Amino acid sequence: MRGITGLLTGLLFGAGLALSGMTDTAKVIGFLNVFGGWDPDLMWVMSGALVVTLIGTPLVLSKTKPMFDAAFSLPLATTVDRRLVAGAVLFGMGWGLWGYCPGPAVAALAYGDISTVVFCIAMLVGMWLAGKSGLTISRLQQ
Repeated sequence: MRGITGLLTGLLFGAGLALSGMTDTAKVIGFLNVFGGWDPDLMWVMSGALVVTLIGTPLVLSKTKPMFDAAFSLPLATTVDRRLVAGAVLFGMGWGLWGYCPGPAVAALAYGDISTVVFCIAMLVGMWLAGKSGLTISRLQQ
């Protein structure tokens, strides 16, 4: 049941990204271009996600445990440190240069565009290298 729920959730997320246009790199780059042809669409998508998060998080966390796991997996780190800032800068640079973050990139693979495949391969290599260097999430939480 856990796998089916994960698959359905992922498909719903991907469909939402596609319907909102967030799998189109031009939309994302248009949002980041505040001094040119600014496109506010991403702002509305983020606002919708924020409303869902503000309502949904307290509802979910009011439960004693998740439906399909033994415990919640919440971040333990509460401080902003050099690695967090460096990671955020790298993420932002990649997002701004290419127009994808991981979710929309994976969803956009359905279109079969070779540039998206190249981006996803580069993203996976970056994740692998981060794991090899010891910069895994579990290491960051210690």
